[in-house]
Amino acid sequence: MTGTPRMAPATCSSIVKSRSMPRVLHLGTIGTTMASAHDWFYWALLSAVFAALTAIFAKLGLAGIDADFATLVRTWVILVTLTGFVLVTGKWHNPFALHAKTWLFLLLSGLATGASWVCYFRALQVGDASKVAPVDKLSLLLVAVFATIVLHERPTPREWAGILLVGAGVLILGLKR
Repeated sequence: MTGTPRMAPATCSSIVKSRSMPRVLHLGTIGTTMASAHDWFYWALLSAVFAALTAIFAKLGLAGIDADFATLVRTWVILVTLTGFVLVTGKWHNPFALHAKTWLFLLLSGLATGASWVCYFRALQVGDASKVAPVDKLSLLLVAVFATIVLHERPTPREWAGILLVGAGVLILGLKR
């Protein structure tokens, strides 16, 4: 764990270490950074699980209410939850001390997130979750393209192949029978 900064620990029971997950997520304390450069993958897997649950719960929650209002309620829940998490883990900082460039990109990210959520909930309201969620994942292909152009990242040919397969899957789902 050399060179890995650690946050002030908060109380939380440790997650069991597993042979199938080398260098475990290291969640013994909430807010602790991860131990290895490969741990991003396990966080991404957890994100996928929670994203899948999000689609199912959102589809069930949209019954009989407006999609935009449902998005507002969801946003409120996220705001309250994250505020509590940031406070409990001691990660709160003065937001006014952030640089203008940081504010700009966080604002743009927030606007893009809000637009994505509104579109996603509207799609879920009228479409099947099993069709909407995979099409939403076309963002994977778009992130790779935007990251290549804007961030100058260079996915390997193997990574591009996987990304393009996801894109092909979205096209297959979108084709009418």
